[in-house]
Amino acid sequence: MKGFRSVGGAQRFLAAFSGISPHFRPCRHLMTAARYLAEMTIRSAIWDQVTGATVLPSVA
Repeated sequence: MKGFRSVGGAQRFLAAFSGISPHFRPCRHLMTAARYLAEMTIRSAIWDQVTGATVLPSVA
């Protein structure tokens, strides 16, 4: 069970995680190091915006 308290809890986590996980796993073997770094920078910025981790500047 790998730390999950119930099968239902594991299923709920994995259902949500399956949509999020590919966002942070680009096909690294098909990219140069510079392209991978740029891609992960973009994806991290998108993630921060989606989760509200960064506050977007407001228009005055």
